[in-house]
Amino acid sequence: MAVDVHQHLWTPAFVDALRRRGTPPRLDGWTLHLAGEPAYRVHPGDHDLAGRLALNEGLELALVSLSSPLGIESLPAEDAWPIIDAYHEDALALPDPFGAWAATCLDEIDPARLAKTLDQGFAGLQLPATAAGTGADLARVAPLLDVLTERDLPLFVHPGPAAEPTGPGWWPAVVPYVQQMHAAWFAFTAFGRPRHPGLRVCFALLAGLAPLHSERLTSRGGGSRGRVDPETFLETSSYGPRAIDAIIRELGVDVVVNGSDQPYATAPDPALGDAARHAVAVVNPGRLLNRKESRK
Repeated sequence: MAVDVHQHLWTPAFVDALRRRGTPPRLDGWTLHLAGEPAYRVHPGDHDLAGRLALNEGLELALVSLSSPLGIESLPAEDAWPIIDAYHEDALALPDPFGAWAATCLDEIDPARLAKTLDQGFAGLQLPATAAGTGADLARVAPLLDVLTERDLPLFVHPGPAAEPTGPGWWPAVVPYVQQMHAAWFAFTAFGRPRHPGLRVCFALLAGLAPLHSERLTSRGGGSRGRVDPETFLETSSYGPRAIDAIIRELGVDVVVNGSDQPYATAPDPALGDAARHAVAVVNPGRLLNRKESRK
């Protein structure tokens, strides 16, 4: 089954809601204004339904989500809910192969409202990494995660808004987004997993490459290297073969050699080598989830 868990498709109602706003996040025509990023010219074709359906040919499921870097989830409740509701209504009306992640307002933690939303047929809940980067953050959203656990639905952790427009245009995607995902990975490991042992969670952006820091974690008393959480998944986002290969080796490229587990040797070429391909298909299938889509 070919599945893409990470797409953003701005529907007409969602675009209209952003255009009606006078402060960020807002759209001026097709120019996106955010509090923490330089103005960005959105390509209308990236959010054209017919074009996206053509792009998704061959997929059995494509999950769309609210784009958390916009900061909609963190708006005051009276501003956030109308936009989130517009997103939910349009997302549910999308044709096959689309499905959707639910969104929620972080100004107003409302597990009962989330439960009703999920029961309409959403795949799970997306949260911005900025809402899951510390133990206190995870304690605050724990009632929402309990709703997911009760329904055996997953959590999708996505980069949240950048703090301020620092540096060139690529800066938010390469620095704050990655830092947020890195923090969310370790916060969930330390605080989220003990409280939510059965919750499936998928981290976008390869969790900011956080799994590659296991050696440093171990050297600082954070546990033994090589333990794999079977309920945790990673989505590849914009990363390519080198990063994906490294992550695969960290999270399960193992083979029994002379009776003991041994890591595979380094792949001889920059593309995914036989070891990584074997890991994805046989040893640890489904752990990494691919993505194809536009920036926002």
